[in-house]
Amino acid sequence: MSDAEWLAGTDPTEMCWFLRDKASDRKFRLLIVACGRRARPQIGAAQFVLGVDATERFCEGTATEEEIRQFNLSRPNAAAVAVQVMRFAVRRAAPTESGAEAVAQVELVRDIFFNPFRPIHLDPDWLTSTVVALARGMYDSRDFSAMPILADALQDAGCDSGDVLDHCRAAAPHVRGCWVVDLILGRS
Repeated sequence: MSDAEWLAGTDPTEMCWFLRDKASDRKFRLLIVACGRRARPQIGAAQFVLGVDATERFCEGTATEEEIRQFNLSRPNAAAVAVQVMRFAVRRAAPTESGAEAVAQVELVRDIFFNPFRPIHLDPDWLTSTVVALARGMYDSRDFSAMPILADALQDAGCDSGDVLDHCRAAAPHVRGCWVVDLILGRS
């Protein structure tokens, strides 16, 4: 895959396979959570919902030993599981909605995983108390509506990265694992 293919990509599973050796299991697990939450209305199975919630708690280090055993959360190769969840969600979508589901998943992949062809530099001067508080608040609350405000705070702190600022101001969805928020909070 090239930079142009990443930017034009329409197959979220292909993007995940490309990233499988380049990203952390935590990132893939948060992608599972984001896709799983999108698929809840179509699936509705209580066990699936519990598994999605347990996966998020596992990423945060707060899953119980029973949850880890029950949902086999400690198994390696989270990228393969993410691909399975995405394919399952597309299959469960109404036939007229499966294309829209794939597009939404591509947006989630791009939100969680920064473009692997563009190295990003985080200037420590950007990490003002306001920037960190905004990022922490969005992460903890799962409410990312303040992303444009984060862009303004970053810009006020001297951030001139078009990739960072454009991502914060994009209308695309943002979820736990958003690469900008993770970058600010020092998560990988």
